[in-house]
Amino acid sequence: MSLSRPPSVYDRMCWPEGQLELALAGGAHRRELRAYMGQREYQTLSVLAREAAAASPRAGAAKVYLLPGILGSQLGKPRGAREPVDLLWLDPDDIVEGRLTELHPQHASTLQPLGVVVYSYLALKLRLAAAGLTVVLHDYDWRDDVLASGRTLAARLQADPAPALVLVGHSMGGLLARAAMAHCDPHTAGERIRQVIGLGAPHGGSIAAAQALRATYPVVCRLAAIDRLHDAQTLTTDVFRHFLSLYQMLPSENAALNLYERSNWPETGPGPDPVLLQRAREFDSQLAPADERFVSIIGTGQRTAIGIERRQTEFVYQISSAGDGTVAVERASPPGAIVYSLRCEHSELPRSTSVAEGIVDLIDHGATRRLTMGVTAKPGHVTRLTDSLLRAELNRKLDWHGLTVRERRRYLDRISAPPKAYRAPRARPPATRTRVPKVMQKL
Repeated sequence: MSLSRPPSVYDRMCWPEGQLELALAGGAHRRELRAYMGQREYQTLSVLAREAAAASPRAGAAKVYLLPGILGSQLGKPRGAREPVDLLWLDPDDIVEGRLTELHPQHASTLQPLGVVVYSYLALKLRLAAAGLTVVLHDYDWRDDVLASGRTLAARLQADPAPALVLVGHSMGGLLARAAMAHCDPHTAGERIRQVIGLGAPHGGSIAAAQALRATYPVVCRLAAIDRLHDAQTLTTDVFRHFLSLYQMLPSENAALNLYERSNWPETGPGPDPVLLQRAREFDSQLAPADERFVSIIGTGQRTAIGIERRQTEFVYQISSAGDGTVAVERASPPGAIVYSLRCEHSELPRSTSVAEGIVDLIDHGATRRLTMGVTAKPGHVTRLTDSLLRAELNRKLDWHGLTVRERRRYLDRISAPPKAYRAPRARPPATRTRVPKVMQKL
């Protein structure tokens, strides 16, 4: 990693967690933060930061560990003393310059977690803190083995003297919580974990992981769109294909197509590493099983890949509304967990006010009326899309520096949104019956 380039605005805004919250609450660096976050986001977070600062921690309340998902922790490398860090993920300027290849695991020793992605998780932390809860944002290297990351988290939980703990995991963070529980001493930290709450967690895997390995996942394609040097296939082959964590999120049960068998993948185009497939095969069996402490909060009503099959040289994905855009409803909860749902997109779950209020209710009362009990959403029309169709829509380049600040913020906000091809076809209006004049009827 070259450190000769000058710090970007994203490097300069990579502040320690507490420092950013103090600035938001007190109004410091208002101009810079507004330019960085956008007016709306700055306004939301500054109000929440003031509410959190004014709240008194509740005596005896459980300490909450908020666990981000894959891509949810910033990664980078410290510079010299008094210099901003060299933030690689998520720094759009570095992505434009082609530096995503530095996420390859061969750089594991040079990159380190630098806090969670603020846009995704700070609002949830502040809403919980405003309710009097103590919240820890646990960052980690999401490229790594989830089981190894779970051992690190378990050691942190063991060392925490809090009498009660709650784990809230978004996306892969829900799997991290189960991995940590599998390594916690059941008579110490394990006994103090009161609840495990998953937000869109792929407990049964996600077809999005298979799409990421095929260079058809929207996030990979949209990152490649602003990368001047690499296309989606290159980023998949040179970078994402090497993350063990991605293989650990492949669908664990698929009788029609076992994705842990390399022979079941198309022979042409990007594909998985057979060694990593083998390493991830028994992942699910090494996680703690769900018990009465587990709750799943599931997003619904978003066009989502819910099924996968192979057709000659490519995959075909079944798309319906039974999911959050990334994780299908049927894969978002482990057996035995209590389930709540709401209409929400995957990346918006930790930003949702309803989700935050529901979590507070669950911690305080063990139940909530702010979310729907169970899942009632209908799948709607099922569409089938191939790898080639998705690539045709998503494999386009975009001039990042030609966008306004608002357009850049919107692009990053929607980086995981379902593509247009996922949309259900519009129903045709019923044919109108033309009235035929009587004189014509006689002819």
